[in-house]
Order: sequence, then C-alpha cells, then structure tokens
Amino acid sequence: MRHITVLFLAILCSCFTAHAQTNTIAYGITNNMPTFYKQLKQQLTFPMAWGNAPEKKFGKWRTKAREVLMECMQNIPPAPQNYKMKVIAVEKRNGYEARKILFNVSEWYQVPAYLLVPEGKGPFPAIVMLHDHGAHFSIGKEKMIRPFDVKPEILADANDWAIRCYEGQYTGDYFAQHGYVVLAIDALFWGERGRKEGISYDGQQALASNFLQMGGSWAAFISMDDVRSAEFLSSLPFVDKERVGCLGFSMGAYRSWMLSALTDCIKASASICWMNTTEELMTLTNNQNKGGSAYSMLIPNIRRYMDYPHTASIACPKPALFFNGTKDKLFPVNGVEDAYATMHAVWKSQHTDYKLVTKLWDEKHFFNKQMQKETLEFFDKWLK
Repeated sequence: MRHITVLFLAILCSCFTAHAQTNTIAYGITNNMPTFYKQLKQQLTFPMAWGNAPEKKFGKWRTKAREVLMECMQNIPPAPQNYKMKVIAVEKRNGYEARKILFNVSEWYQVPAYLLVPEGKGPFPAIVMLHDHGAHFSIGKEKMIRPFDVKPEILADANDWAIRCYEGQYTGDYFAQHGYVVLAIDALFWGERGRKEGISYDGQQALASNFLQMGGSWAAFISMDDVRSAEFLSSLPFVDKERVGCLGFSMGAYRSWMLSALTDCIKASASICWMNTTEELMTLTNNQNKGGSAYSMLIPNIRRYMDYPHTASIACPKPALFFNGTKDKLFPVNGVEDAYATMHAVWKSQHTDYKLVTKLWDEKHFFNKQMQKETLEFFDKWLK
C-alpha cells in the first residue's frame, strides 16, 4: 500500500510540474509575427533613402538607389533580342481598335496581351495598365481591358470584376476612348499565365518559395515583365516614347510606382490604393502579415535599404499620382499620410512638388469613376 501511495504522489507531482512548465512557455510567434517584430522594425534605418544616404547629389543618388533596388531583385530574366509581336485577333470598338497580341517579354518566354490603339494619326500617348491582385487569378489583363474572342465565362468574370473594383468601367478602354494606346499583360500566375494544375491560393506561396530557392523572387519577375512591357510599348511606331505612362489599382498600384522607379521609359505614373510604410503594415492585425499574396510584392532585402515611399521616390522628379481611401482596411491612414509626407519631402527637395499629386478619398479599397476621371486629367496634363 505504501508503494502505491508513493507512486501516486510521484505521478501527481509530475502532472503539476508538467502543467507548470506549459504555463511558463514563452511563445515565439503571435498572429504570424515573431514576438520581437517591433525590435526588428526598429533596426530598419533605411540608409539608402534620399536624405539618409551619403550621396547628396540627387541625380547620383537616384542612379545608386535604382542600382541597389535592381541588385535586390536578382536573379532576373534577360531582355528579349526581338519582341516578335504577333496579332492574333482584332475587334473594332468605338473610336479605337482592340488587338489580342503575343510578344516576347523576355528572352525566355512570350506573353499574351491586349493592345488598344485609337483611331487617327499617331504617334499617340500610351499607358501600361497594371492589373490588381484581389486573390482572383482566373483573369489578369481582362481586369483592365474588356476581353473579346473568349469563352462566355471569361467575359462574365471580367464584367463582374469591373463592377467589384472599377464601378463597372474598364479603365483601359476608358483611356483608349480618350486617345491613349493601352497595353495590358497578365502578371505571372494570373489569367493565361496561371497554373497548369489550376487556380490555387496556396500555389502562389509555393511559387514564391521556388523563386527564392533559385536566387530570384516572384515579385521581381513581375516587375521586370512590367519594365519590358513599357520598353515594348515605347518601341511601337504609333506610340510617342516621350509620352508613356503607367497606371494600376491595388497590386497594380504597387507595380505602377515600382515601374516608374525602375525605368525612365515611364514619364508619369498613377498608383491607386497601394502606398504605406513598413511601420504601419507590419503589425499583428494588418493583412500584409499573412504571407501568401504578400509574396507577389516582396523584394528580398530591400527593406534593409529603403522603405516603400523611399523606393517610389526614385521616380522623382517625374509626375506621379497617389490615391488612397480613408476606409481602406488594407492600408492604415496613418501610414498613408506618413508615406505621402516622405515623398513630398523628396519632390520638394528637387523643386518639383507640383508634379506629385496625393489625395485621400472617402472611399474603401476601390477605384471609382470619379477617381478614374481625375487620373485621366492628370495624364492629360503631363502626357498630352
């Protein structure tokens, strides 16, 4: 009996000990973030930002900052030796022609695209239209330009998306009606450049991981495709290469200001609903901390040198427009205002603050018709 009592007490003691140990575990992760995430952010001093960098001549800083950005984007595909554009379908529209084309966007692969060309005599101003993410991968370029010669379900999908995000108006067609050549491609993973195995939200994280393991990044490939698209658009004989801009909503906005930072083929840019700071985005509650979609806009190590508004400021002194919504849950207003202030300081330093338009709308994550109208007026001012 005595042995049984001793054994029971030993078991009971061990249970209390195990319970005590469980209660003293200091967990290392909360809401997908390391518990020391604030300390990580405090170490980000952004030494390549304009004003922080040792280079005090803006032109030289701009060149160096772009080089640092490009270095963080390696390994990237080579530029095509020949675009080899092929027109595969044409549709006449009200005041312009819609063309479905193929062209080499790199030496490794070609992409399908929509190209809208106004009636009349060129050369015309032109816009690279950059589609959003939306966790909606079945269409890409069709989010910006009304598709044709497609299956009914693709057209229905595109029409529905135009209502959800653009108040029922295809932004690319709207600009073509007002005299712009418009180009839109699918970013890798969207539309006709999607997964052979079919659409999968988790597939984007696996794709990003595979890029990283081969010394590249998914986001860098998307950006470089955008750069090559701008170069292709500028090369067309009916396009005035001195009047080429870019426009995007949501992820497309990120792509837009990145594109203007990366190449001077772009003369003006508009970015709708994507600008903020790492301080405000890297929190326990922001959507950016969930991984997945964030990989499509993540350049490895760039935060060691520049924050989002610093990177966008490489485009200075070119005209740039940024719209955000006060009801946009993805981009906290404090971060938007801080980013706007940072960029205005850069444009002011070059006496070109009049070229930078920033505005907060009483709107959610949405690109409504009035916003589109003011964006068109911005481009008309600088590209016409």
